[in-house]
Amino acid sequence: MKEKIINKASEMFLKLGFKSITMDDIAGEMCISKKTIYKYFCNKEVLIEESTALLHKEVHEIIENIVTKKHNAIQENFEIRKMFKEMFQSSDTSPIYQLKKHYPEIYEKVMLREINECNAVFKKNIEQGIEQGLYRDTLNIENYTRFYYNLIFCIKESTSSEKESQNLELEILEYHTRAMATNAGIIELEKQLLNPTI
Repeated sequence: MKEKIINKASEMFLKLGFKSITMDDIAGEMCISKKTIYKYFCNKEVLIEESTALLHKEVHEIIENIVTKKHNAIQENFEIRKMFKEMFQSSDTSPIYQLKKHYPEIYEKVMLREINECNAVFKKNIEQGIEQGLYRDTLNIENYTRFYYNLIFCIKESTSSEKESQNLELEILEYHTRAMATNAGIIELEKQLLNPTI
């Protein structure tokens, strides 16, 4: 039952927002009593923490799955972006923005968890792109990893609309890729930008 509550709460939080969803809403949606929810979670904050931990796990499992497909580095970034777009397409407001605004302590925990994992993914992607001749071999990998991370999360935490956030993320991805790309990388980037599903 605990897992079912976390799964349903995660789905509702993503779709309608962490602030607007109440324990009553979750109980009503699941046709259970609020008392049942409180048996597993002493308050809404604990349920939000568990839900964000589940979402974090799911997101990084999907990213790992994309990485194992051995796309080139530029296509890999576009595939990851497409996954995020599909995962959050039903959200009206950005989940990260909501967390920062309404639950800053949980937001801090989420960001501490994300920093290491995201930076590892970004760094590996840059190293792979250099090996494939798509990114310049003179890049300072640590700096470019940090630039990209800061740009992405600055947008996520300061933009309330999920749609606007996704549009800006695409522009950041293009900006980031152009800054690193060789001529071969620019050709691959242009090919990805023509894909109607991005």
